[in-house]
This record gives sequence, structure tokens and C-alpha cells, in this order.
Amino acid sequence: MISNTASVPTLHGGYITLKDIKSKTQVKNRRTKIVCTMGPACWSEEGIATLMDAGMNVARFNFSHGDHEGHGAVLDRLRKVAALKSRNIAVLLDTKGPEIRSGFFADDGKDKITLKKGDEIILTSDYSFKGNEHKLACSYEKLATSVKPGQQILVADGSLVLTVVSCDEPNREVTCKVENNATIGERKNMNLPGVIVDLPTFTEKDKDDIINFGIKKRVEFIAASFVRKPEDVKNLRQLLADNGGPEIKIICKIENLEGVEKFDGILELTDAVMVARGDLGMEIPPSKVFLAQKYMIRKANIAGKPVITATQMLESMVNNPRPTRAECSDVANAVYDGTDAVMLSGETANGPYFEQAVTVMARTCCEAECSRNYNLYFQSVRNSIVDYYGHLSNGESLSSSAVKTSVDVEAKMILVLSDTGKMANYVAKFRPGRAVMCLTSDQTVARQLSGLVCGMHTIVVDSLMKSQELIEEVSYELVQSGMLEKGDTMVVVAGKMTGMKEQLEVVTIGDGKKYGHIIPNSAGFFFNPELILAYSEYGSPPKKMSSSTLDDK
Repeated sequence: MISNTASVPTLHGGYITLKDIKSKTQVKNRRTKIVCTMGPACWSEEGIATLMDAGMNVARFNFSHGDHEGHGAVLDRLRKVAALKSRNIAVLLDTKGPEIRSGFFADDGKDKITLKKGDEIILTSDYSFKGNEHKLACSYEKLATSVKPGQQILVADGSLVLTVVSCDEPNREVTCKVENNATIGERKNMNLPGVIVDLPTFTEKDKDDIINFGIKKRVEFIAASFVRKPEDVKNLRQLLADNGGPEIKIICKIENLEGVEKFDGILELTDAVMVARGDLGMEIPPSKVFLAQKYMIRKANIAGKPVITATQMLESMVNNPRPTRAECSDVANAVYDGTDAVMLSGETANGPYFEQAVTVMARTCCEAECSRNYNLYFQSVRNSIVDYYGHLSNGESLSSSAVKTSVDVEAKMILVLSDTGKMANYVAKFRPGRAVMCLTSDQTVARQLSGLVCGMHTIVVDSLMKSQELIEEVSYELVQSGMLEKGDTMVVVAGKMTGMKEQLEVVTIGDGKKYGHIIPNSAGFFFNPELILAYSEYGSPPKKMSSSTLDDK
């Protein structure tokens, strides 16, 4: 494979040495963010604390399951533990989205039916029909007018493959040939590869979840399922604005071919992207999913939009304390592709080894990151942006200069001052190979940046108006915590703030001074070395945190 971070044509992997393979993983330097799905296995206060210690940056609430009361109780526990640990943990509401499902069975006591290869089965859009091995209901009203003979229908995550034989539009029925032996239960998901499905992207349930939970509870992200066209993003943006949630960031989940085909338009309007490989692997051949992943990640990197790679990354750890080697390679390759975040689903929601899953994912991300030449990576990103757009924007030029300056002066850190987080996003876009800290006066912005923006740590301050005092206070905290030493160099970059212009300067760390601008419980991760190093070895028993410890805080 040819390296995508080299200045001349060369084979990939030239920056990996024997020392990298033998040395201990430096988990405290992780840049790639980790999204963890909440579920029964981990949603206690103790479980949530364990996830945070292992490396969770975003808590995903899957609204395909549960109700507002249950999710609300978990969110309350999450916020409580995050405050205790001084962590800016973001919350992601993942919508259920439109779905097509098979129907219920006849009332004869059966909870499963067995279909044999070569048999025929009729699918009816009369969802009240109680099915059997010969005829089965489908929730999609327009099935008979949407599919054509020869097309495939995948049921239960592809475990049952049907080929359309004929369509009876007047009776809303489709006759199919069974392509493999399979046993399925009731209400299984159905995919129609290559078919433009005529369903609304946001169901009434989705709107209720977004308005009455997401906006009311002030979540940081909405992950919109099955986004297919730019208009879907516009509609969601309007829904958020009309109901008091314009600050919530939108993550578009690309899960079908139509979404990939219209990706450029979607990317232009969205705040972030999720490569949702589960349903995408039903809609396009599994052998092409990795191409779609690389295609979308590259475009998102050039646009400067965070991207999450999701689905089955460490799937075996739902039941096992160790991952397969192929799973670790999958995580590492996503990092090499340029993903900002990786996601765990059932591994944390339902598996007993949720701590080990997060820990091994964090370590794998770190190993992939440490085997990069970040100076060449910076040049590759910059060149790709110029090649695509023709020039850099003002913000990109300033942030690019900040990253280049940090390389030239061998700075230990880049400090960003940004109210909105825009300048922090610009800096992260150029993938600096050193720590990046953003000061902001907005708690939501802090959580959004810490949650999904690659390499970004955040601290909430009372105001950004007194920039020199902020720089001195950060210097004081860094020296006191042992993160940096007197004489170290730090690059400071600031976006437009009230009454101020953009700025870029090189600062030498001194003693500093404490002014009280840093909000309590907003920066413990960065200024507490013990917390930074509080990662356990995967395969070891989970660390215990008593509920009384949490309740007493």
C-alpha cells in the first residue's frame, strides 16, 4: 500500500519501528475519540465512571430502545459522574429513524418460522396480517411499487435473502424466492438494496424524541438515522431552531447508497458524519463498505467535519474479554483513514466486558496514532484542502499557521481560545502532532469539542476577554500539575471574540498565576495526571467504585 502521508511515493508503514511494537502504549496521548453506547451493562453510576476512566468521550443514547423516563435517569447519572470527575462528556441522541420490518406470526404459539431454500413466500403490505412460512407481512406500504423482479430483499441483518419474482401492485403483494435456509422471529428488520425508499427521514417518534428529550435535556449531538439527501439536514436544522435547540450539532448517519451518492451535499450542511457500516453493508456489497468508509472519511477530513466510524468494531467483545486480531486491525485502519472517533455499540451496552472493550479500543487508537509522521500528515491535509478548494479560508490559514509554527518551534502544546469552537475545529483539521487545549466560556461547546473533535481537550472559563490572564493561569496549572515545565513553548491561537481580532503568538511557559477564570469541575482531566493515567489493562477485572463514593460528592 502506498503511504498517504509521505512527501514522496513510498510504501505505507515506513514510520513504524520495532520499538513501536515492543514499547508500552502511551494512552494519555490519545487523539481519536471514543463513543460508547449506554445500556443495561454499563448505565449504573459505577459503570459510567468505569467507562469514563477507560476513555469514553461521548455517551450514545440509542432511541431505538427505551423511553424518555429511562433515558433521562441514565442521563442524570451520567451528568453527576461527569461533574464528579471534571469531565466534559458529550451526549449523543441517536434517532430510531424510518424502518421496514417483517410482521407478526399467526396465533398458533410459534415465535419463529423456518424457511427453506427454493421455496416461495409472499410479502404483503397489509401489516395486520398474521404470517407463516408461506406469507409474511411487511411494514412498508409501497413495497410492491418500489421493488422489481430480480431485486433482493434482506431480512434479519441479511440472514435471510429473498429474490423478487413478481409484484402484484393492486393487492400490494410481492412474491419472492427464498435463497437460503433460515429461521427468523417476528418483526425483523428488512433492507431493500438499491431501492429509493419512500419513507420520511424523521418519524413522529423521532420528532418527539428530539423535541421532548434532546432539546429539553440539552444534549450535545443528534445522530440522524438514514439521512439520504441534503434536505434531510435542512429539515432537522429547522426543527432544532424552531424548538430552542440551535446549538445542538447534527451528525448524519450514512446508511444507504442514496446517502453515499448525495454525500457531498449532505456533508456541506451537516456538522459531523457517522459511517454507519451496519445497514450500509446491507445496502451495498460488504466487499465495498471499506471503500465507502475511506471515501467519506477523506471528504469529511477535507471539509473539516468530524467523522465517526461505527458498527461491529469490537463485536466479539460483547461475549469475550479479548478482541479478535482482525477487529483491532479494523479500529487501527479507521484511525489511519482519518476518523475522528470510533464507536462501540453492544460491546458497552450489553456486554459484561465493557471496560475492557473501551480500554483495548483506546490502546489500539493510540498505537495507530503513534505510528504516524504528523509533520507529513499536516502537509497532506493542507495540500488536499488547497487541491480541492483552490485556497485556504482565513480561519484555515490562521490555524494552519498555528500548527506549522508549533512544528517549527517544537512547541509542547497548542492553546486555542474560542467561544464557538470554530477555531478549535480549524486547528484540529490540520491534525497537529501535539496536545491541543481549547478554552471556551460555553459548556456545550466544551463538551462538543471534547466529544468528537480529534485531539481536542477543553476547559470552561468564565470569559475569554482577558486573554493574557487566561494564558498565565493555564501556564500556572500546567506547571503545577507537571504536564509542562518552565521554559517549554506553547502556541496560542484565538478566533474572533467580542472586541478582539484573531491572534497567533508563541508563549514561553513561566510560573504563571492563578486568577480564578477556570470554572471548577471543567478541566480535571487535563490538570490531573493521576486521572489521565487511570487506564486499566484490558483483560483485568473492572475497577470498583462504590456508589457511596459517588453519592457523597
